Amino acid sequence: MKSVTAENLVKTYRKGAVHALDDLSLDVEEGTVLGVLGPNGAGKTTVVRVLSTLLVPDSGRATVGGIDVVKNPKAVRQIIGLSGQYAAVDETLTGWDNLVMFGQLYHLSAAQARVRATELLAQFSLTDAARRPIKTFSGGMRRRLDLAASLIIRPKVLFLDEPTTGLDPRGRMEMWGVIEDLVREGVTLLLTTQYLEEADQLADDIVVIDRGRVIARGTSDHLKDQVGGERIEIVVAETNIDKAKEIIEKVTHGHATVDYGLRRISVPVLDGTQSLIAVIREFDGAGIHALDLALKRPSLDDVFLSLTGHIAEEVVAEEPGKKKRGART
Repeated sequence: MKSVTAENLVKTYRKGAVHALDDLSLDVEEGTVLGVLGPNGAGKTTVVRVLSTLLVPDSGRATVGGIDVVKNPKAVRQIIGLSGQYAAVDETLTGWDNLVMFGQLYHLSAAQARVRATELLAQFSLTDAARRPIKTFSGGMRRRLDLAASLIIRPKVLFLDEPTTGLDPRGRMEMWGVIEDLVREGVTLLLTTQYLEEADQLADDIVVIDRGRVIARGTSDHLKDQVGGERIEIVVAETNIDKAKEIIEKVTHGHATVDYGLRRISVPVLDGTQSLIAVIREFDGAGIHALDLALKRPSLDDVFLSLTGHIAEEVVAEEPGKKKRGART
């Protein structure tokens, strides 16, 4: 059963000059995680705003839990949670006070709000810091509290817009653990991210968007396979570039690309370690010295380059004059 659907969504700004969403369609199966992957400005935040009823599309249709987001936004808000890119909490209040306040905004009684705040602080390992002002929290703690606030009403569907933006590696890992716990509890999740490894860790399926359009969909492994799974990158002396490219293509049976400015040759491979060893042996025989060499997994730019023919570009796709901030439904 489809828990979230978006059909041919269009949203433009600047009198149609900027297409934030350009005939975008996607869906999320109930009880699964869909990762929406793309660079800044691709339309990720815009589609989340439409699905969470914060923004009305110019055309197209979207439903959450079978409810039309334009025709009945109030009913949609009763079954969803939303955590935006930036923590939407009051820094002058304590963590406890923030959650109690959000509970009452969701029309819980004072007693119910206090009980729910206690449960969520424990769930997100924030009990010890509950009475501290938010301004004393670390970035990871703020993000966890913001996510906790989005779960006050135990939503059926949760939208997370780049939940680990600005976090250090430890904070990101902690947030991943929290999200995985929510998924095990049966929450349907739409997650936007710029990080392929984040989608790889959390998502059952991934949609890649660029310039407001869906350009690919599949599992992380499927997307990586489209760019060869792994790639060899080798930097050589300027006089050896063409000969080195010839050797690399002969050994790997792949098409190598050359950045002459950086003197770097890159080629996708299926058997990375074996191919790298074979290339080094051929280089030794040809008297070519590698200044630098590496075996790398695909990056976000690799995926975009393979799918679109261009490096992921930052495109302004948000409403002019609006400052990005977290939002609470």
